[in-house]
Amino acid sequence: MQDFTELRVWNDSHALTLTVYSMSRDWPIEERFGLTQQIRRAAMPVPSNIAEGSGRASRADFARFLAIASGSAGEVE
Repeated sequence: MQDFTELRVWNDSHALTLTVYSMSRDWPIEERFGLTQQIRRAAMPVPSNIAEGSGRASRADFARFLAIASGSAGEVE
């Protein structure tokens, strides 16, 4: 459908994921399996779903993947 790397939303969400990983490296060790893991697991699907959805055949499929990405972004927030 389109090259996802040219989408601003993908670039912004990819940068967010890298920032989350970088910042959470310095969080307390006792959060390693709690908050750290949860926020990382929520951040990673945002650009992944945008990328996957952009390769789908229909706009409806793309919209569905964007909705999933939006839900994950809300969890990170």
